[in-house]
Amino acid sequence: MNRLAQRLSSLTNPFLLHHGATPSAASSSIVGAQARGIRVYVKDGNLELALGVMERRLRGSGMERLIKRRVDHHLKNTEKKVLAKKLLMLKVRSEDLGKKLRTILVKKIRGM
Repeated sequence: MNRLAQRLSSLTNPFLLHHGATPSAASSSIVGAQARGIRVYVKDGNLELALGVMERRLRGSGMERLIKRRVDHHLKNTEKKVLAKKLLMLKVRSEDLGKKLRTILVKKIRGM
């Protein structure tokens, strides 16, 4: 959970996580500006529960996948090769499926 919190610290702004704030107090702290993103309220100082709620909301919105996709560290050449091979295989697979689908559609159109 700490690792996720560290990665999110660069993405969150001070309006998204309010310690001990009520929804009305949080909305009054945003004067005229609309906050975008996921808003999580900390109730009774229970930060662990709020982080759990935020993690579930991130998973649901697909934000976690975007964060994990970003590489913040150095990749060795072998890792780059493995990733390139995986991407190539995905591309080949999708091309093969596209060819199969095209042949099926052509047969259907021609009435075979």
